[in-house]
Amino acid sequence: MEIRKVQLSGGTTYTVSLPKSWATEHRIDAGSAVRLHPKGNGSLLVESAGDTGGDERTTTVDSGGLDRDGLARTIHALYVVGVDRIRLVDDTTHSTERRSTITRLAGQLSGLEVLETTDTEITLRSLLDPGSVSIHKSVLRLKLITLGMARDAMRAFVTGDRSLADTVIERDDEADKLFAMVTRYFRRSLSDLAVIDELDHSRDELFEYYYVARQFERIADHAEKIARLANEDALTDDLDETLSSYADRARTIVDHAADVALSNAHVGMGYDTTANRDALVDEITAFSHELHGRGEPEEIHRVGLVLDSIERTAEYGANIAEMAVQRTARQGELPDA
Repeated sequence: MEIRKVQLSGGTTYTVSLPKSWATEHRIDAGSAVRLHPKGNGSLLVESAGDTGGDERTTTVDSGGLDRDGLARTIHALYVVGVDRIRLVDDTTHSTERRSTITRLAGQLSGLEVLETTDTEITLRSLLDPGSVSIHKSVLRLKLITLGMARDAMRAFVTGDRSLADTVIERDDEADKLFAMVTRYFRRSLSDLAVIDELDHSRDELFEYYYVARQFERIADHAEKIARLANEDALTDDLDETLSSYADRARTIVDHAADVALSNAHVGMGYDTTANRDALVDEITAFSHELHGRGEPEEIHRVGLVLDSIERTAEYGANIAEMAVQRTARQGELPDA
């Protein structure tokens, strides 16, 4: 860190000199342009106009040796780290099946489209403009999808509704798609000051949104897991009521935590949420011990797996509450002792 005095130039303009070593490193001379990013927290970020921030990021990949899973992981990784244009090159030509696979994979990521194709090259491009993206609304939507999945997965499990279970499994792609988009812009904010300006959030805020979205994505994964455990047999009434009650309480924990994190509910609800998590986990642990030797082993095994997912859902809800408390502390709004 360097401290430099502000000078008054021409009676109307304040000026401050730039460190020569930094200017030399970034090829800045007299007359060069720099980008200024004023922040509400009192900071002013200076970026050389020649830096890559704001420019389109392009990556070329030799995709000839990648199977479907390899393509999926590669495209997803490049998307979430902020690449705008992905060129997939295969010197042996892309087969019709591979073209269809790449098109489907691109469709699983928000704003990613097939831009152009040749026999040996397929180019994907992100058409999303950061200025048109609302991270707050995206995380709120992810919350609604996640809680809906968790509710329907539990209903499918206790009633043996395979059709409803299949719907839950399909919706996990929608949750993954939203989380990937939030991750993309959080990652971009770490290296691109222009993206921070367009999203109109600080890095602190974007990290908090990313962290909350990560918990929702994990909850959605457990909803999918519960849905996959559903079969055509309904549970006995006592197990039905117990599991449904635990699942309802876990969803309430998530819902209340999200209200504090995303809708500015009083931070006291965040503290209550953590206490409610502790109580629910204790009850689930005690009930799990009671299950051994009760009923059919296969059914009890499935119930045990569901209980684990319910407990983890509550834990992820508590994580959201803890982040909400931390955000309130960062803003200096915790209640006085």
